[in-house]
Amino acid sequence: MTREARKPKTNPYKKRKRKPCVFCIDQKGLDYKDIGFVRRFMTDRGKIAPRRMSGCCAEHQRMVAIAIKRARQIGLVPYVVD
Repeated sequence: MTREARKPKTNPYKKRKRKPCVFCIDQKGLDYKDIGFVRRFMTDRGKIAPRRMSGCCAEHQRMVAIAIKRARQIGLVPYVVD
């Protein structure tokens, strides 16, 4: 009988390295009037994307939420997409 080489076990619960925040790297500001950039942080249904999806740090995620809410209030971005 031949023994096969064992494969090293990989842990399925091992945390991945998080991607760095877009705003922290580029020192880019967020403007609620820049609709294309603001929509990047929204889901296809029009909701605000969570941190794990948008890749922002906590400080900049709060800024993103405020910018989206301002854009919604003015009418640049819809509240709900049908």
